[in-house]
Amino acid sequence: MTTRGDTRPPAAAATEERRSWLPLVSLFLAQVLMSFNVAALPVSLGGMVEDFGVPPTVVSSTIVVYGLVVAALVMTGAKLGQRVGWVTVFRVVVATFAGSALLMIFSPSVGWAIAGQAVAGASAAVIVPSLVALIAENYHGTQQATAVGSLGSARAISGVSAFFLGGTLGTLVGWRPVFGIVLVLALAVLGFSVTLRADRGDPDVHIDVVAAAVIGGAVVLLTLGFNNLNAWGVLSASPAAPFDVGGLSPAPLLVLAGLVLGQAFFAWTRRRTAAGRVPLVDLGVLARPSERAAVYAMFIIVALEAALNFTVPLYIQIVQGRTPFDTALAMMPFNLTVFVTATLVVRLYGRYPPRAIGVAGFALTTIALVWLSFVVTNNWETLPTILGLFVFGVGQGALVTLVFNVLVTAAPASRAGDVGSIRGTAQNLASAVGTALAGALLVTILSVNVGRAVVEHVELPPSLVAQVDLDDVNFVSNDDLRTVLEGTDATESQVEAAVEVNEEARLTALRLGLLVLAGVSATAILPAGRLPRYRPDEIPDPSGGAGGR
Repeated sequence: MTTRGDTRPPAAAATEERRSWLPLVSLFLAQVLMSFNVAALPVSLGGMVEDFGVPPTVVSSTIVVYGLVVAALVMTGAKLGQRVGWVTVFRVVVATFAGSALLMIFSPSVGWAIAGQAVAGASAAVIVPSLVALIAENYHGTQQATAVGSLGSARAISGVSAFFLGGTLGTLVGWRPVFGIVLVLALAVLGFSVTLRADRGDPDVHIDVVAAAVIGGAVVLLTLGFNNLNAWGVLSASPAAPFDVGGLSPAPLLVLAGLVLGQAFFAWTRRRTAAGRVPLVDLGVLARPSERAAVYAMFIIVALEAALNFTVPLYIQIVQGRTPFDTALAMMPFNLTVFVTATLVVRLYGRYPPRAIGVAGFALTTIALVWLSFVVTNNWETLPTILGLFVFGVGQGALVTLVFNVLVTAAPASRAGDVGSIRGTAQNLASAVGTALAGALLVTILSVNVGRAVVEHVELPPSLVAQVDLDDVNFVSNDDLRTVLEGTDATESQVEAAVEVNEEARLTALRLGLLVLAGVSATAILPAGRLPRYRPDEIPDPSGGAGGR
């Protein structure tokens, strides 16, 4: 079977050259490198909080910054690869990724760790589009389809290995050695990159600096706005806000400004294309509703995954005060399920169209989140909780691989870099927004719950409440709360009452947060229903040109 854009005769397709899989090893490990780095951050959450002495929401900035930088620079990175040459620039940025791992390993403060993830994000901004472009350059036909599918599997297996290895090392040694694995992976990618087919690049490719600045600014404003909704205030400015506009919090204003810049980017790009000039990204790869639906679906499922990957370690390590290894065990069913599903879902492409798989996938994630909101307790190892994570993993694993395949089959290989950049922008912005919103949502609900519970518990007098800063409510374990209350004049019964309030408020916040995520998942069924009906089995041959669309 041939796909859109594949204009080769059947005989030519049947006799296509089969190449060694060694180049794919480098690309596979590069995807593992990026995904392992991201997955290792939540596992290291507790260790970094203890090591640096900062709140978990500050440490989560490492996750946000990584996604922010990738999303802001990935379109520029794609053009850089086209200009310099994909293989050359690929090797350079993998080396800088290795440097980011060294920053993480030796970081003396959380600021250095955040800087390390900024470097990693800048490197990944080039790696992400290069993966699609180099697959299109090195493989064709069925080999190409297998290579594309392997990226989804690589992302999933990274989650499994990061949680297991990261959890084990974090418990027995510390969180820093986890990023030693990142360093080793980067060196392995560099070693295997000698097998990649070389390209000379095109010095005539020019980077649209205006578009790069506009889309970069949009991503930064959106991410900063979402990430600080809780700290600066959802509507009214809090005391922690750097400034206010007539009492209004700067966070929603930043989000609004980011949306305006995003629209300006699209308008500028369309104008530049109409004038016959090369845009920063070819919006033609999103010309049809089915392709735009794939981007919407990708954004939502990655945001949901990021929110869950932030929420579970938060509760296990910070709230329950348990080890990173406990986190790894709790998340193992989810990550294994994602890996297996991402690997096997390609077998369904010959029987079911993307539209059917997409709708079914979001239905599963919605059901799983609703189920978790009712059955979850402070113990994540219960069978009902594991079942919920398993069902979510099935839906999430199927969707991430599916929407990526839909995007790469939507354009000829000559536009593979543009597809890669759009994929990278959507995925990493979604990851940053998902993590930020999860933190803001949970802390906001927690603050409301604590405030109400304090009023309802008459055994907690106003004199005691005044000694505890309720304007800065965050997630703390029972032991940490007892330590704080030791510095007050609270009696033993009042301490136990406060601990009970803390437990109830945390669990209620978790359940309501999961219900909100379920609502987001349910809304994604609509764009999933607009996914295409064809079977996404390979990136179309560039000989099909625009006509292959």
